[in-house]
Amino acid sequence: MRHGKKFNHLSRTSTHRKSMLANMATSLILHKRITTTLAKAKALRQYVEPLITKSKEDTTHSRRVVFSYLESKEAVTELFREVSVKVAERPGGYTRILKLGTRLGDNAEMAIIELVDFNTNLLEVKETGKAKTTRRGRRGAGKKKEEAPVDVVETAKPKKSTGKKAAAAVEPVKEQAPAKEPEMIAEAEIPEADTQTETPETIAEAEEPSSDQPETEEETKA
Repeated sequence: MRHGKKFNHLSRTSTHRKSMLANMATSLILHKRITTTLAKAKALRQYVEPLITKSKEDTTHSRRVVFSYLESKEAVTELFREVSVKVAERPGGYTRILKLGTRLGDNAEMAIIELVDFNTNLLEVKETGKAKTTRRGRRGAGKKKEEAPVDVVETAKPKKSTGKKAAAAVEPVKEQAPAKEPEMIAEAEIPEADTQTETPETIAEAEEPSSDQPETEEETKA
């Protein structure tokens, strides 16, 4: 019995399984993302992550060890030049598995396996923060701008008649009379004073003493 044995042979011999995982690891390093079955993705994660950790130390010995697993010069060069620089500060967990559902032919579970630090879409969201959300409110809907009063003259518009003999009704014309200013009203209510022009005769009459004045003392003594 296989109690406690979690190693997945993937229904292949050891040599076939090693070569298959080496090819998948090479494709993952070069393309940064591949689509495969969920079982193969989990097996590939255990195979490639120790190699990525090994690439953090760029020495001849590390390159030879990684080459013995990948057997691809292009993949080794890409791993030590670009991938190792991106994952230098990450303490493990270099890959991510995303489930896609089942395959149409044999109903196998499919998944995407990718390098975490090379997913540009997720990195942009982390840098910018949460996406901005727009909220539509009705607070400003009831407010209306105050406009200066304008004299509006509505022209007569004939209404459409539905009956055969109904005459076209005309709406009455609405006009706003201009408001009277307070100064104009005050001037209209004050009556005008009768002004008479002074002539020389009227001035002379005003200067002559009136006969009603009392006589002086000398005239009374005489």
